[in-house]
Amino acid sequence: METAVTAPAGSEERVERSGGRRIGAWVGGLLLAGVSVVVGCRGADSDGITPVPQLLAFLPWLLAPTALGLLLALFARSRVAMVWGVLLLGALAWYIEPYGRTAEPTGSPVAELRVMTSNVQFGQGARALVAAVGRHRPDIVFVEECEYTCSATLKKAFQGPSGTYPYRESVEGPGSDGSVIISRYPLTAADGVRGTMGMPGAVADVQGHAVRLQLAHPMPPLPGQVGLWRRELGELRDYAAGGKDRSTILAGDFNASQDHAAFRRVLDTGLRDSARLAGSPRAPSWPARTTPTLGAQIDHVLVSRDFSANAATFLDIAGSDHRALVVDITLHQHK
Repeated sequence: METAVTAPAGSEERVERSGGRRIGAWVGGLLLAGVSVVVGCRGADSDGITPVPQLLAFLPWLLAPTALGLLLALFARSRVAMVWGVLLLGALAWYIEPYGRTAEPTGSPVAELRVMTSNVQFGQGARALVAAVGRHRPDIVFVEECEYTCSATLKKAFQGPSGTYPYRESVEGPGSDGSVIISRYPLTAADGVRGTMGMPGAVADVQGHAVRLQLAHPMPPLPGQVGLWRRELGELRDYAAGGKDRSTILAGDFNASQDHAAFRRVLDTGLRDSARLAGSPRAPSWPARTTPTLGAQIDHVLVSRDFSANAATFLDIAGSDHRALVVDITLHQHK
């Protein structure tokens, strides 16, 4: 005669709970491991390999998967994972702090300028940009991805004998290759930085003071092209370093944030990010569809140490996947 064995009451529930904790521990561990790779590269001052450069652009938002990993560790009662998660949150908080110098120039003010940079996404945002320029009246405008039609639109709107922006330097090209600088101040042509996409340069005469202008538009860190992206940011770094004590504005779509080592090396030359100086170090500029809830600040106006920044405003440009950036800056006398 066989006797039926009955499982103790509640044993099945305990097994299910134990299985759920194991799954939670695995998922939480995977989340923390993925974030740790990105944070480790940030700590090592390296951009790593795909997908690290792409994820570094969104470093502040890695707080979300880290917090979820920590919650799962608490659910799983894994002390190691709990400590891991807390340490990772601390590291993220440390690296989210803005990077770069902020010391104010000591010379007396000599000129007030308003500078705008806008990536118009293959020219699709050109008309909206014309309207934004009319509203905000910047003195110098850097326009990326301004192909032939966009270039003609800007010329028709702002140039000619009675135009509000009679001075212009450009690299004409299709798609993302074209870029334009327009200015109220007289411009002298200068060799631009060479890159896959057009990056024109110029020297502006700002009330008798020579100011170097360089548009930035390196290739993005696409999978398989991270080396090219790093190399072109290196070219911009060399341009910045070559300025020594000359007044400089380096502006455009850098396809990089302050969390990228290649961009920090540009800042290490002594240039400063005007958005940070004006109190907006983390305001995202791309992708426009998800900003300001989610995004990265990859559009910048970098200035030499003889500039101070008073305000930074990010503008939606219809037709573009980037927000434009407008900064009010002051040029100071060299001492």
